[in-house]
Formats: sequence, structure tokens, C-alpha cells
Amino acid sequence: MSIVEEFNAYRSKMNEKILGQNNLVLKRFFNLDTNAYQDGALDKKTKELLGLVASMVLRCDDCIRYHLGTCYALGTTRDEIFEVFAIANLVGGSICIPHTRRAVEYWEALESGTPG
Repeated sequence: MSIVEEFNAYRSKMNEKILGQNNLVLKRFFNLDTNAYQDGALDKKTKELLGLVASMVLRCDDCIRYHLGTCYALGTTRDEIFEVFAIANLVGGSICIPHTRRAVEYWEALESGTPG
């Protein structure tokens, strides 16, 4: 199983368990997150790129993978992704470098056409 397939399968399985508890606060939070990334004054792709920068600076590998996958699905180019990596490292500092390495690995898996 590829890193993309593994991540998506685990995320789906655990989200189903979380939402299956029927906790109103968690459901509202998940809904807020989903709706925040829809087209508005900023388009969805721009919002996903912003989410990717924030995730890298906050050092959340799961969030980085999620945003990379969505950016890839939205047609983001490799050059655009690497500009995001540059901004994230500039803002977040050298502590972001290990996350950039893992992000590049994941992006390359997406580019290779790995199903996910």
C-alpha cells in the first residue's frame, strides 16, 4: 500500500469512527473546517495553499498530507507547491525542514499517479 493510500484509508476510517459518535461539537467543527475551504472571496486552491503553509509552520504532517492531496486534485503545479514550501520554511524556520522532506516524498507519490 502506498503512502497516499495508507494515509487516505486511515483518515477515512478514523473520521468515520469520530463522526460515528454523533458528538455535536465535533460534527460542527468538521463541518466548519469543510466549509471554510470552499470558494469565497478567495478561491478553494488559494485557501488550500494557505492551509498547507499553516500546517507546515505548525508541523502537522497529517494536515500537510491532506492539503497536498487536495492541492494536487485541484491542479496545483510542482512549482507552486515548492513556492509554498519556501514560504513555510521562511516563516517557520529550519524546524520545518523535516516536514518539507516528508511533504516532498508525499507530493512525489501523488505525482507518480499512486491511487489514493
